[in-house]
Amino acid sequence: MTNTLPAADRNAAFTAERRGQLDAAADRRADIEARIAAGTLVPVGNGRYQVNDPNSWDNGEVWTLTDGEVLPEHGLDTTTGTVALYSRVPGWHELGTVIPEGTSDIDTVLDAGGIGFEVIRRPVLYQNILAGPVRVLPDQFVTVRQDTEAGLGVVGARYEVFQNRDIFEFLQDLVADHEVIWESAGALRDGRRVFVCLRLPETVTIDAAGISDQIVPYIAAINSHDGSSLAQVVVTPWRIECGNTERFAVRDAFTRWGVRHTRNARDRVAEARRTLGLSVKYFDAFAAEEETLARTELTIAEFHQVLQQLWPAPEEGAPKRTVTHHTNRRDTLAALWTANSDRLGCTAYAAERAITEYTDWKQPIRPTGSLRGRDLAARATAVLEGSNDDIKSRAHRQLLTMTRR
Repeated sequence: MTNTLPAADRNAAFTAERRGQLDAAADRRADIEARIAAGTLVPVGNGRYQVNDPNSWDNGEVWTLTDGEVLPEHGLDTTTGTVALYSRVPGWHELGTVIPEGTSDIDTVLDAGGIGFEVIRRPVLYQNILAGPVRVLPDQFVTVRQDTEAGLGVVGARYEVFQNRDIFEFLQDLVADHEVIWESAGALRDGRRVFVCLRLPETVTIDAAGISDQIVPYIAAINSHDGSSLAQVVVTPWRIECGNTERFAVRDAFTRWGVRHTRNARDRVAEARRTLGLSVKYFDAFAAEEETLARTELTIAEFHQVLQQLWPAPEEGAPKRTVTHHTNRRDTLAALWTANSDRLGCTAYAAERAITEYTDWKQPIRPTGSLRGRDLAARATAVLEGSNDDIKSRAHRQLLTMTRR
């Protein structure tokens, strides 16, 4: 589900919905049973349920049964006995340390956010037989969290740890402001993932055909300590305050940049700044193009012409499986066009949103390796690494040509 609410409303609406979920305890059990019967809440075992409701913020998320209530999981690290979150604005869960005026002091945020720990590499040891000699596995290391001594993941010999403090300093260099006020910072999955978020002064406004989307951009840096993903920086309308909003920040990012955990990762600020387009000119151009798309009427036939350019129909005699896949993709995109055009009008802007939503979250995937069987994680990784950026760029350019008719 792609949300295009104004940024201020987006974060406020999410917080309001979350608090309402926590406060509305009356008839909770009946509501749970009704949702299970309706198929919008699917039991997955061990008192956990997956949300199956495209109209909910929580679609695809897993909730946990606690004291007779099914509650959303914030996903924040609690392994030290406190919740690892610093925020300038209270989150929906009302957890963590809130400093309303914010702070530019990195040490304060590291402490308040519960991410002041460092991570080191240690050799992987093994035994061939019980009580046999301990051997070292060549070129493999365990990343270890220093404060809890917890093993976070297994990485290769070229992997360099990107310390939590490094994230802050990288973002300071990225925006060329060492007095930046930090919006939020914290840890997820027992410290395996860490995030830092700051707010940009520019506002992206898409004000055409009655849409009036006003998007306040944030820069979020998301780093993993378990070797599962690149170190990422995204420009996004979401302030991260839990596992859900981390996913939203990645899903709805305007631009993204990633770097592998290698020796020169922290020296690539200029590259990141170019890729992310961190300038007023970039945001002005982005808003102007999106406004142009929003002012351009588009028929369903023209939408299908764009799809034909992106995904040509199979040739005659193509395997049945190929034809079926093409038909399913066309039908899914048609449904996404309907949903977006109902809200945004029959415009090129609605078409772009439909295509983006499909490439990021609807098209079939076949995860391999460590992501096998983890579709949501595989989709998030594909979005982070920009796997579909080429087709989204082609769609954007194709739709812009239609604005000059």
